[in-house]
Amino acid sequence: MTTDGALARFARDFPAGTVVFREGELGEEMYVIQAGHVRIQKRVGRSGGQASGGQGAGATDERVLATLGAGEFFGEMAILNDKPRTATAVVADDGPARILVIDAHRFEQMVIHNREITVRLIKKLAARLASADALIEILMHKDPRARVMRGLARLAETFGEEQGNGRRVGISREELGAQVNAEPEEVEEVLGRLRRVRVISVEPAAIVVHDMDRLLDFLEFLEMPQRFAGGAAFPGGGEGDSP
Repeated sequence: MTTDGALARFARDFPAGTVVFREGELGEEMYVIQAGHVRIQKRVGRSGGQASGGQGAGATDERVLATLGAGEFFGEMAILNDKPRTATAVVADDGPARILVIDAHRFEQMVIHNREITVRLIKKLAARLASADALIEILMHKDPRARVMRGLARLAETFGEEQGNGRRVGISREELGAQVNAEPEEVEEVLGRLRRVRVISVEPAAIVVHDMDRLLDFLEFLEMPQRFAGGAAFPGGGEGDSP
């Protein structure tokens, strides 16, 4: 979703770690990222735990749903359906982020008078719905290794930023594991093998997918029943490179 220079006066700089809004809050503004990254995360229940304060309620974790970059928008649902925020938005650790803050009235006028913005909004909302469906399907998969690989492929395809050497996904290993419900050692096992066959590289707060086709090939290979049962190696990966 692009904006013209007339909206520049609505830009604000948010330092790294800034909470733009929290899940459950009422919202009267939406946001468009001009520079930097913003994590969208949501509280999820954790059975068997205790919430802080000893009240006996179930404990919760923060699960990263997406990391958005320049040109992306967020926070529009609170305006469209007049309901509390369904997730928390936090400026990523590589901040600061420069963000346009657009109130409900101005957003409504943009949608009414700018056909291009309206079409892009509809397409983006449809893509997000498809991405949410994909995440549900991933979480239903029994094999944590497949969940890690599927989750990474989903993020790269939907939110990855094109670079000269591949698609950069602004998510850490820990955040990826939390998103797909995989243990740290399971995430590290899969990412380690993908690194060794040069499909990805890992940064402190990002994963770069260098070859999407090979990543999808490895995922398909992993999910073949006969291969899955036998623990076969990555195709072309050599001995010991099974996912």
